[in-house]
Amino acid sequence: MKKIFLLIAIVTSVVTTSCTRVYPLMVTSNAGLKEGKVEKTVWFGLAMNVDLSVATAAKNGGINKVATVDYGVKGGLFNKTYFVRVTGE
Repeated sequence: MKKIFLLIAIVTSVVTTSCTRVYPLMVTSNAGLKEGKVEKTVWFGLAMNVDLSVATAAKNGGINKVATVDYGVKGGLFNKTYFVRVTGE
């Protein structure tokens, strides 16, 4: 019985552990550049009216010329947060 509870505790901790992934698309020096970001949290896999475009992130940061783009996912048990980050002039 103790082994079952230990197994359930281990599986629960592994499943509920948050993880973050960032996928850089292009790497350059970004000293002195502006940064724009857009993110959306999705609960239970239900997403409506999601705009995670590079253009929207650039508009949020006031960027006219994009230098770098990063996108990623932060995950949880019931939700995931998707984000796009851009830098530029």
